[in-house]
Amino acid sequence: MGGGGRVMDLATVLGLLAATGVVSTVILLGGSFSMFVSDHALIVVFGGAAAATLIRFPMAQIAHGFPTALKLAFSGRKVQTRDLVDEISQLADLARKQGPLALENVTPSDKFLAKGIRQIADGYDAELIRESMERERDLFLERLEEGEKIFRSIGDCAPAFGMVGTLIGMIEMFAHMQDPSKLGPFMATALLATLYGAITQNFIGLPIADKLKLKFAEEELSQTLIIDGLLQIRESKSPAIVREMLLAYLPEKHRAEFADAA
Repeated sequence: MGGGGRVMDLATVLGLLAATGVVSTVILLGGSFSMFVSDHALIVVFGGAAAATLIRFPMAQIAHGFPTALKLAFSGRKVQTRDLVDEISQLADLARKQGPLALENVTPSDKFLAKGIRQIADGYDAELIRESMERERDLFLERLEEGEKIFRSIGDCAPAFGMVGTLIGMIEMFAHMQDPSKLGPFMATALLATLYGAITQNFIGLPIADKLKLKFAEEELSQTLIIDGLLQIRESKSPAIVREMLLAYLPEKHRAEFADAA
């Protein structure tokens, strides 16, 4: 499950569009796209990076981590940390006034929170809730971390295979020195392999890996906050105590805003 409702991460989308626009503009200013297309370079860079990734990671890790990472790279949490503090405080107030069974009628905005609320309403003890929720959080974060490593691996491998493509192109070029008509295509293949490797590394592999690293920290913080809030609700703590405890998860600026609002 891991995480709640999600919205598109515009930063990732805009960044990729901007990168595509920059490269496309430069290409069009100097010629046409057909000049920058090479089947050989594509096979060497993307096929080589894919093959190296398969060698580096178990298939199960790729099957679990890659889809999770791809999803998280292009989506963000719909409910932010400060909104979770408000929502959990309201749920604590409802449970304290009307009892845990009243939580059956609420629909939390976060799926991870909703699961914990159902467990409280069903009468699970605090330790069981903690174990269940922490296990789900840890498994989700493990898949996310695996995905981050996969994209970082792609970013690391792509330039190396670009160099492999360049070397192959140079060898082919020198092997046909007696035929000047073939020197240009072989040289173009050699250079395009390096270009494809650099683009894959700097526009896809490493940026997405860095984005996933930030998402890991964000998800860990939010889900840990939810677990702590659920346990406080299960123990029938007052909304004021729950809110005060959860404020520790917020940056100092947001804590001051909450204090002003109160």
